Amino acid sequence: MAENTEFAFGGINHIALVSSDMERTVDFYTNVLGMPLIKTLEIPGGGQHFFFDCGNGDSVAFFWFPDAPTHAPGIAGAAEMPGGGSIVSAHGSMNHLAFDVPVEKFDDYVEKLEAKGVEVSMVLNHDDSERTVAAEMHDGVFVRSVYFRDPDGVLLEFACWTRSFGPDDVAHAPANAEGERVQRV
Repeated sequence: MAENTEFAFGGINHIALVSSDMERTVDFYTNVLGMPLIKTLEIPGGGQHFFFDCGNGDSVAFFWFPDAPTHAPGIAGAAEMPGGGSIVSAHGSMNHLAFDVPVEKFDDYVEKLEAKGVEVSMVLNHDDSERTVAAEMHDGVFVRSVYFRDPDGVLLEFACWTRSFGPDDVAHAPANAEGERVQRV
């Protein structure tokens, strides 16, 4: 595993999203996803900031602002679920939030979401093929994913790594703003 020699990160402390209805958000994240609500704040100007424990000391946080603009699919986040249409979102947006789940519980968790009435995407077995997904599991699948939305349309994912990464997994030059692939030194 690659090591960070610059900073001692311990994971994601929290990601902060924006809710249109904090009561509905609390209901979804605590009662549907089972995340404990661990901190609540009233903020100046009448807003709120709430934190949910998503495991390993990491949190998902939400702001509620009384005058926030409405949801903008295809701009502020993906308009469609992966496998169901365009997942493009604007520069600087949050496309989706993936929660790490145990590989051995992945299929059970998909069924549990469906039993709770949550609309889920098809299960995607991500691999290095030209399409980047496979219909069936095979040795080249590196992560399994299922996507769903919270009540505000935030695209969420349950993901499980299925294998470890090595030096051969970093094989693509990054694209610049014009789409040219620039070889890193």
